Amino acid sequence: MVETPQAPADQLRVGRLVKAHGLKGALKIELYTDDPAARFVPGAVFSLQVPTSSPWHGKTLELKELRWYNQNPVGFFVGVDDRNAAETLIKAILWVEHDDDASSEPDAWYDHQLMGLKVLRDGVEVGTVSRVEHFPAQDLLIIDTSKGDVMVPFVGAIVPEVNIEAGTLTVTPPTGLFEEIPEDPADAEPAIASDGDAEPDADADSSPDADTTEPNAG
Repeated sequence: MVETPQAPADQLRVGRLVKAHGLKGALKIELYTDDPAARFVPGAVFSLQVPTSSPWHGKTLELKELRWYNQNPVGFFVGVDDRNAAETLIKAILWVEHDDDASSEPDAWYDHQLMGLKVLRDGVEVGTVSRVEHFPAQDLLIIDTSKGDVMVPFVGAIVPEVNIEAGTLTVTPPTGLFEEIPEDPADAEPAIASDGDAEPDADADSSPDADTTEPNAG
């Protein structure tokens, strides 16, 4: 079983290292910030969210330079000098310390801001955010409901509004995410009659002589 890496609760996620680039330790970056020019400056230090088995677990990463290749951001980092070292950082998530500039970024929230928010569906409270799970593909909100935990993808189509001031989070989930879908009667298995319930064939001749041929006239 692979242990899920835990994200810093009071930091802001700004990027993910997705692929080694070239032979000098560079890595392509998937950005989670609307202001990379401010976040990715030489000397910026990032906390790393990696599995506990990673050699980078518990360490930080300092940016030397951010370049753009074919409109894709590529980072060069201190201590990452070749492709082999870069490949040990693939899928690492980059976090920065809390600062006042974070409030200027739309749709950017810290985990501790989301936890405890009341979850509203059609104006009705359906649960509370208990934690946030960060994965390479997407983030998941874990919602504590009366029927147990529900995992909600943290994407705009399903979570259109987060109101920190009001302490609420609005969801528009697909059918079946918060409730069980009733079985369609058309999909039900047809009833099969037992041998004892079989109706006699109305066309069958029940006479004991039915299969007896008449003797030829002598």
